[in-house]
Amino acid sequence: MKKEIIISQVFDAPIELVWKTFTDPELVKRWWGPDNFTCPSAKINFNEGGTSLVCMRAPKEYGGQDWYNIWTYKKIILNEKIEYIQNLSDENGNVVDPVKIGMPTDFPKDTETIITLKIWKEVKQK
Repeated sequence: MKKEIIISQVFDAPIELVWKTFTDPELVKRWWGPDNFTCPSAKINFNEGGTSLVCMRAPKEYGGQDWYNIWTYKKIILNEKIEYIQNLSDENGNVVDPVKIGMPTDFPKDTETIITLKIWKEVKQK
């Protein structure tokens, strides 16, 4: 069964800067992962067919372990759209079976991710 989650976020920033947060490793490291997790490494190969490897580190109270993901890019339209598949991986970027590393049996092996950027124009009424 395919599940879909739609998330919207409005940023008070130029679209080019928001785009850069997905393409610049130093910026990815500032936001990747849940609250209180860190991202000690992000190796970004931002090209269609390319694969990025990102690491998120759990806080000590959650065990402090590192979790790796790869993002394999399917489609990139400059400042507009990024489509990629997310997979759990080891530190070398090899895909791992989520169940074999302790995830629930319904945890997806492949997570299709589509990011669409649009310029928001606020309409002010007179």
